[in-house]
Amino acid sequence: MKTLAYGFPKLGEKREFKSLLEDFWKGKIKEENLIDGMNSLKEWIASLYKSHTDLFPSGDVSYYDFMLDMAITVGAIPKRFGQYMGLETYFQMARGAQALEMTKYFNTNYHYLVPELEGKDFKLFKNIPLEEYSFLKSKGYDPLPRLIAPFTFLKLSKVLKRSEHSELPLYELSKIESQKDMEDYLNAIFPVYEELLKSLSQAGARAVLMEDPALCLDMEEWEWDLVHETYSCLSKYADLYVITYYDSVSNYKRFVDLPVKALGLDLVSNGENLENIRKYGFPEDKALIAGIINGRNVWRASLKEKLSLIEELSNLSKDLIISNSCPLFHLPVSVEPEDSLPEGLKERLSFAKEKLRELKTLKLAFEGEEGALKEVEESARLSKEGFGAREEVRRRIASLRTEDFQREVPYAERIKLQQEILNLPLLPTTTIGSFPQTEEVRKARTAYNSGKISEEEYKEFIRKQIEHVIRVQEEIGLDVLVHGEFERTDMVEFFAQRLEGIATTKHGWVLSYGSRVYRPPIIYGDVYRPRPMTVEEIGYAQSLTNKPVKGMLTGPVTILNWSYYREDIPKHEIAYQIALALLEEVKDLESAGIKVIQIDEPAFREGAPLKRRDWPSYFDWAVKAFRLCSKAKPQTQIHTHMCYSEFNEVIEYIYQMDFDVISIEASRSKGEIISAFESFKGWDRQIGIGVYDIHSPAVPTKAQIRAVLERAMKVLPVELLWVNPDCGLKTRRWEEVVPSLKNMVETAKELREELVKA
Repeated sequence: MKTLAYGFPKLGEKREFKSLLEDFWKGKIKEENLIDGMNSLKEWIASLYKSHTDLFPSGDVSYYDFMLDMAITVGAIPKRFGQYMGLETYFQMARGAQALEMTKYFNTNYHYLVPELEGKDFKLFKNIPLEEYSFLKSKGYDPLPRLIAPFTFLKLSKVLKRSEHSELPLYELSKIESQKDMEDYLNAIFPVYEELLKSLSQAGARAVLMEDPALCLDMEEWEWDLVHETYSCLSKYADLYVITYYDSVSNYKRFVDLPVKALGLDLVSNGENLENIRKYGFPEDKALIAGIINGRNVWRASLKEKLSLIEELSNLSKDLIISNSCPLFHLPVSVEPEDSLPEGLKERLSFAKEKLRELKTLKLAFEGEEGALKEVEESARLSKEGFGAREEVRRRIASLRTEDFQREVPYAERIKLQQEILNLPLLPTTTIGSFPQTEEVRKARTAYNSGKISEEEYKEFIRKQIEHVIRVQEEIGLDVLVHGEFERTDMVEFFAQRLEGIATTKHGWVLSYGSRVYRPPIIYGDVYRPRPMTVEEIGYAQSLTNKPVKGMLTGPVTILNWSYYREDIPKHEIAYQIALALLEEVKDLESAGIKVIQIDEPAFREGAPLKRRDWPSYFDWAVKAFRLCSKAKPQTQIHTHMCYSEFNEVIEYIYQMDFDVISIEASRSKGEIISAFESFKGWDRQIGIGVYDIHSPAVPTKAQIRAVLERAMKVLPVELLWVNPDCGLKTRRWEEVVPSLKNMVETAKELREELVKA
């Protein structure tokens, strides 16, 4: 039996990756320094792999995103970026004024850059996989080159075409869905992969790791036919190890029939793959890559159970390779430096480094090594011990009734009551919540956390920031204001630090996209709110202005999906626990005079299983969780926010959440979400259109903003439309934010005047 690991977090133990990128973008280091730093990370990861596993890949350290790398490899570079100028163009595609769309990678919180296909003229433009393999080979390693498989690459890409809705150079994006189109694109891209595999084989690669997680999506028979044909051809040029993850494969029999050397199955996300192996067996002529170590959650594996599974699988497969269930980049690097976790928690945790150790221990235990067998017994003890239970919380969940998930007054009546109170104009303007987290803000937070300034000094600093942002918003002319969220590090971590049953880490950083990192909390016990969490800051902001200030909360589904959650109770119970805690906060905000409350749910879509057959059960509790926490007075206007995900597919479930206003990203995706409302009949909720991309430093022009709004006005009644950026402004600089918001507000006012005159 062998071990394989892949997808190790490239961030580094001290966030070296983030520092390198941001220093390069700021001009603090030169390109050669960036390359040297990235190479050091590659060697560091390879050395970790080599000391723990038999097989491991090259290509884990992308300079921004692995899908962007693949797009450049196959020459899928939109014409608007001009001649490719190395890293300059690379980062323009990633984060420039006309950057590629960004969305969630399957049902995870990693954001990938969506390749845009302007034609079918693919070519081996820049052989990045060969470069990555050759570098590690030159350093004495023998990795497996890692590629995104052609089917998955095309399923995650979108076709780019000129918009017919505007005279401006706007574009529309669409997925490849028809059989003919997919066949044409596969035929067009196949020669590139053929050339790729030839080059890797000639360079000495013993096998190539093909990541094909799209095989876990709902698939038609014709898609399987195309996949089978593709691998039949490609397998002539290299030994292929095809791995899937995040769910069971859509058709087990078609999958195991693929003409390749090894097949990888996720045996953690659900039980279906394992059931099929037991029921139908596994081919004798292929290696089974068994994904038995959870690559998405931080709990230490029950090694005794895993060892028993390995023994079973070794009888079902002649050539067994054990592996992580999915890429490890969803995890922090190591639990070792964490020194302030609740007692008894650390020993139950396993981050990326520890997952490698688990694989090594299982192999040694399978071979009978005494020390490894002792570790296996120790893990069995921990898995049996209860942790973090609170009976009062359990009783509240058990006593929930149908009416607890419903607002007392229907939307049509609520919105009238709210407008009487708020008296908002046509096309009301607002922001999503956060404002720039400047160096000054970060330094003050660090000083407070390290004890250099007192709690009162820190609170006074925050109050000054709040007052400043209120005055800025008033001067710009926004209609509904926010307090800026200067006291918050992260939209989930902030609430996790104030809720019981959830732990936060000091060093548990994970990449979300580019250099953007966050620290997912760990839900280890029953969740409850010991005291108000946001009332002080938001109440203070409201006291400074006559305009409405939004209360800003993160929703229960997002807190759950962006945390590592416990596995001993159903997910819906955890969501309801969080929802009840948030409902208490909503009631306290109402008592403090807050008339508008935004409960953000950007992770609402991403938590859905990959297969549509599993959607109803997920969305049933996800919708209920939101409705439970948003059971406010009818006069209180409930907003929510969603961004950077494929929401078009779930618009009916979104509608069921029964909010009053939703703000949604529409700029970076070229206004794609707006098309969802063309087919949805009876949409009557107010909606804030994200009119510019906050992930770019570019200041949007009034013409660009107007084009997005005019597109929306062709689909939705103007009475329903709000105007806002597509996401929070935390990562931007004030010198970008102020002119952008001024252009946004002025455009809204101009349109408003035109509409009134008309």
